[in-house]
Amino acid sequence: MVNVMTQVKKWMNLILSWAAAALLSFMTILVLIQVFTRFVLNNPVAFTEELVRYSLIWTGFIGAAYAFSTRQHMSLVLVRDKLNPAGKKALMIFVDALILVFALFVIVMGGTNLALSATKEFSALLGIPRTLVYSIAPISGVFIIIAQIINIFEDVTGIEIKGGSEV
Repeated sequence: MVNVMTQVKKWMNLILSWAAAALLSFMTILVLIQVFTRFVLNNPVAFTEELVRYSLIWTGFIGAAYAFSTRQHMSLVLVRDKLNPAGKKALMIFVDALILVFALFVIVMGGTNLALSATKEFSALLGIPRTLVYSIAPISGVFIIIAQIINIFEDVTGIEIKGGSEV
């Protein structure tokens, strides 16, 4: 079981980190193109702004999934640090379970409904369906659910699942 979780976490972290890095690089190039065409050529390319906006949305969702998988998300440790070991364990399990439920119902199910409701809506400049843009919510939600299952396993057993996260 631990070996399977290790492999899943390793591949998930690799996919998420590379996707985030690729999207950040893509956004950087698009912004540079936008600045160059606007200030040097005095003829801005309009589609870059929309692509950067959608890439930023995707990067945020992918980054959130990566942060939950690597446990590098922001958290308030003020209460946790004042608890005894049993209290810390219970709090961590509760918080991870709460995130799991949120990911399932809000991000996956709500995101799926949002994506499906936008099948007839298209972006202004690119003409791509909004479903494509919104589809990242349920995709990242599935990654968050997997990460939280592994996190809860770690909380309950005390076994740390290693998953390489180097880009």
